Amino acid sequence: MILSNIFSFFEPQIYLMKKILIIATPTMLLIAVLFSFAFVKHPEPVKYNQPQAFIYPQPQPPEIHLQDLQKQKLEESIQAYFNQALEKHQIVGAAVAIVKCDSMIYAGGFGNRNASLKDTVNAETIFRIGSVSKGFAGILAGIHVEEGVINWEDKIIDHIPNFRLASKTTTNKVTLSNVLSHTAGLPYHSFTNLVEDGLDLTTIAGRFNEVLPIQEPGSVYNYQNAVFALSGEIIERITGQPLKEVIQEKIFDPLQMSTASASYEALQESDNVAMPHQRIRRGWRALPINKKYYNAVAAGGVNASATDMGKWMKFLLGNNPDVLMPGTMEDVFNPMIQVGGRRNYYQRWPGYEASYYGLGWRVHKFNDADTGKLNTIIHHGGGVNNYRSEIAIYPNEDIGICVLFNSPNKMAKDVIPKLHKIVQEILNSPDDIKVYIKESLVAL
Repeated sequence: MILSNIFSFFEPQIYLMKKILIIATPTMLLIAVLFSFAFVKHPEPVKYNQPQAFIYPQPQPPEIHLQDLQKQKLEESIQAYFNQALEKHQIVGAAVAIVKCDSMIYAGGFGNRNASLKDTVNAETIFRIGSVSKGFAGILAGIHVEEGVINWEDKIIDHIPNFRLASKTTTNKVTLSNVLSHTAGLPYHSFTNLVEDGLDLTTIAGRFNEVLPIQEPGSVYNYQNAVFALSGEIIERITGQPLKEVIQEKIFDPLQMSTASASYEALQESDNVAMPHQRIRRGWRALPINKKYYNAVAAGGVNASATDMGKWMKFLLGNNPDVLMPGTMEDVFNPMIQVGGRRNYYQRWPGYEASYYGLGWRVHKFNDADTGKLNTIIHHGGGVNNYRSEIAIYPNEDIGICVLFNSPNKMAKDVIPKLHKIVQEILNSPDDIKVYIKESLVAL
């Protein structure tokens, strides 16, 4: 009887313990499985003709907090750099975005949208970005490859039946990856003049038989606009939508790039646009915005602000995998072909070793003076309608830098390494600041 009473007393507790065990056991097993996966070395994704591979960073902690003093130093250094250019009348206006991991550590504007009106540029001011648009085209193609509707090795003629080169055999070899990496085998800038004259891409595609190929597809790099733009034409055909709508749906909207667009009309509707400028004897003269390259959006038809480009760079640093998985991003940044010579402006940056072209992106190798190791930089420059733009991603450092100008200038040629040096010096500040950043990350 006593035992029975004791059992009755403890019965609810025993029942509760059984329930806890029933719930806890599979939970603990799940945790164990997840930990085992975390330490398993997964196989590398397949690469395409990669001269030098690199490991792309995975999504980073949600936010980097700069100490007030550090942030102040960064702002003052960047302002001094651009104010000096303005005082010397080297530029009319500029907008800058700098990101670290998943944080915009700097966004701002300098100078004027229109030299005669003295209206100021800010982080929301929209610029045309020219060939920096090619990076959007590479990513957009990657999104559709990931969805399974196209393949990197799809033949151009299978999507655009009137595409013709001088040789039928060569015509049947040119692939989407050739087009995106400037390795179609055609001479430098073939039919860029037709793009700038406003011809539609279908008409241009049928005229490449007038151009004699100089090499087999995939064997030589020659920068293109007209052939490159056919990547956008393919996407239009497989989706049944204008490219400006596809890029809005697949990139701008998911990344909340609220002022970005890919049409002349969208730019005309905005009241915060930096006008292009031409240098005159006593300064600068504003020019009208033209329609060049809006018929070839993939090659140079994107409009964006510094804030937008900051969001774009955060995505490129491995965040927002819901838009594009890191594995496919690696394919886009994979070095497809080496870029020779030593006359390009980026080949004169400090520590330069070699350049390649991926799928809409330049991939540079630089020698890090501090570590002696090669550092990878994903980069592109652009120029259209007297706008200039530069963007660079440093995957090993989780840093992105973008600068937009509304005038042609020499400053653009080395603005990336100079701003990168400023950022490095600020981020490599004294130990107390490093400890602050480390503690901020731990607290997240």
